[in-house]
Formats: sequence, structure tokens, C-alpha cells
Amino acid sequence: MQDRPSYDELLGAIEGFLDNEIVPNVPGSRGFHARVAANAIRTIRRELKSQEDDLREEWAGLDTLLGPEPLPDTLAGVRDGLRARTEALCARIQIGDSIESVRQHVRVTVENKLRVTNPDLLLRR
Repeated sequence: MQDRPSYDELLGAIEGFLDNEIVPNVPGSRGFHARVAANAIRTIRRELKSQEDDLREEWAGLDTLLGPEPLPDTLAGVRDGLRARTEALCARIQIGDSIESVRQHVRVTVENKLRVTNPDLLLRR
């Protein structure tokens, strides 16, 4: 792990360059693609900032619905485990199990994902 610049500082520099130098000065599709790239960087920065808390919250919600299971030690393990546990939840939904508690879990999980991918959408609600 590097000390400085941090990944957030590096991504912020690229984001600023795209927003302030490229987007206003490059017309047409290249300017559009630069805007898309800057938005992708903003999404990545938000995800990196909140991913640990969001993944733990999603895991805890699934613990409530499916029963407790130990949280894996690695980020990849958590992501794989969430995928498998969500598939198990989907199987329970298909048979009509625990519908209201599932709605609450899905609502919280989707809101957390929107805070990363499109926070303005939550503000419009």
C-alpha cells in the first residue's frame, strides 16, 4: 500500500482533469465520453469510501433473513458470500417465504447501492 498520493487523491486528480480540462474543451462524442469517465470515477470513489460499511450492513441483513453466518476475512470472500447468500434468499422468495422482511432488506440494500451509483436519485425521492 502506498502512502501518498492515496487512491482517492489519484482518482480525484483524474476526475478534476476530466471535468475541468477535457469536458469543457473537447466537443462531440469525446467530450461526452470524458464526462462518462468522470462520472465513473465519482462512482468508484463513492464505492471505495462506503463499501466496507455497505457490505457489512448487507451481510447483517442477510443474517437476519437467513440465519447468522460468519463474515469472511477478505473482501473477495465477502463479495462471493453475499452472492451465494443472495441466491439463497432468491430461492426463498420464489417459494413466498418472509416477504415483508425481504422487502425491508432489499430496500436498505438498494438505497446503499444508489448512494454509490446515483445519489441524486435518492434526493429526488
